[in-house]
Amino acid sequence: MFIQTEQTPNPATLKFLPGRVVLEQDTADFADATAAQRSPLARRLFEVDGVERVFLGSDFITVTKAATLDWQIIKPAVLGGIMEHFTSGEPVLQAADDAAAPAEADDEIVLQIKELLDTRVRPAVAQDGGDIVFHSFEDGIVYLHMHGSCSGCPSSTATLKMGIENLLRHYVPEVVEVRPVA
Repeated sequence: MFIQTEQTPNPATLKFLPGRVVLEQDTADFADATAAQRSPLARRLFEVDGVERVFLGSDFITVTKAATLDWQIIKPAVLGGIMEHFTSGEPVLQAADDAAAPAEADDEIVLQIKELLDTRVRPAVAQDGGDIVFHSFEDGIVYLHMHGSCSGCPSSTATLKMGIENLLRHYVPEVVEVRPVA
């Protein structure tokens, strides 16, 4: 198995490309080992000293390391963990115990915001090993979750303000601001 790596705009994260599907649909973000209980892959990566966050995308894995460690030290262990997982035959995610609550019907503005995020923003951000997910729209403000390399990235504020906010304000006049959700 050959796993490629790519740098991201966030120096604390590295994007790993295993050359196969990681998640069929959606993404998964694990802020710590406790949150990773339903992902054998994420649990395995958190066993590597210095791994602080794991994000799973469609065909990539983004790992965030501790600021005190160098990628030259931690990268071989992360590559080994990814390889071990995919050769083990275990699923990337185990089935959720509880069924998701049905979502409320979105109004037309929210549908338009989500469509723009899904078609124009998320594919571009995924190239850098991250994801941006809609949280809510209140009083003209769009709240977004930053995942993967976007979480804690030094350029994420510029991406939000100069890129996403300008795009949404252009196409959806009701949008006045975009803010990250912690």
